[in-house]
Amino acid sequence: MSGAVLFGYHTFGARALAGLLARGERVHAVVTHDDLPGEGDWYESVADLARAHDIPVFTPPSPTEPAIVEPLAALEADVFVSVYYRKVLGAALLSLPHVAAVNLHGSLLPAYRGRAPLNWVLVNGETRTGVTLHHMTVEADAGDIVAQEPIDILPDDTALTLYGRMVKIGVDLLLEWYPAVRAGTAPRRRQDHARATVVGRRRPEDGRVSWTWPASRIANMIRAVTHPYPGAFIGDGDARLYLWEGAAFVDTPAAGTPGTIVDVGPGHITVATGQGNLRLLRVQPAGDLERSADAWALTRGLRAGDRIDSEG
Repeated sequence: MSGAVLFGYHTFGARALAGLLARGERVHAVVTHDDLPGEGDWYESVADLARAHDIPVFTPPSPTEPAIVEPLAALEADVFVSVYYRKVLGAALLSLPHVAAVNLHGSLLPAYRGRAPLNWVLVNGETRTGVTLHHMTVEADAGDIVAQEPIDILPDDTALTLYGRMVKIGVDLLLEWYPAVRAGTAPRRRQDHARATVVGRRRPEDGRVSWTWPASRIANMIRAVTHPYPGAFIGDGDARLYLWEGAAFVDTPAAGTPGTIVDVGPGHITVATGQGNLRLLRVQPAGDLERSADAWALTRGLRAGDRIDSEG
């Protein structure tokens, strides 16, 4: 019985591999990325799991290199499965599996094609997202849909809590439909390309916020990139201030010019924004420890009526 090649990374990829193996599916090889120390140690390693099961592991800078394509071709796999893998496979690779090549994507396609859809839906204040299992093409996230599962975004969700639910729901979706994929009977529902939206990779600098933004926009940015992601912030260099936790009060008028402290209370400070007020709970000055917002204000001698300038 021929099996699969998994292109995967992160906890999502590791849980997908674990699920396939637990079901007795044959996985010929795993293609993944080198685990980068700069990304932290909060996620599970696809490479470690594969090696624990004596599955060959490839970590090429690009999966389209002949040194990767040739050994994968020799495996004569029926299925390629991509889960949280960060590279487009390309025509040469996609021509190799005998039956199908599918990808598990973290949005309800055709919305939020591209990188980091999980973070982008929070940045943009969406109330619903989902996962999509789809056939792969040379254009990223544009192939025919096998199945989808919606996920409600809760008001207190952060990227980490949403990711946890997405991994569970996504892996369950993959395992449900994998027998049909392997048999070549999986559905093929064409995407409406006219409705497609595309998002790009997010970098640490993309976490910059401005007090002139509406409070809801700042709060959404905070929860989209809070721990274990790089964090929302104001200012630069030694004056940078990271904003790790906060909540928007959009029904109350901004009590002052943007950046003005409205009050300092137990465990928080409230800051006026371009629209409404933002209650900050956890902050961290550059090069210092994270602390409650009121403790930070106390160390700076800040009180109601003072302004937190754009330099933190």
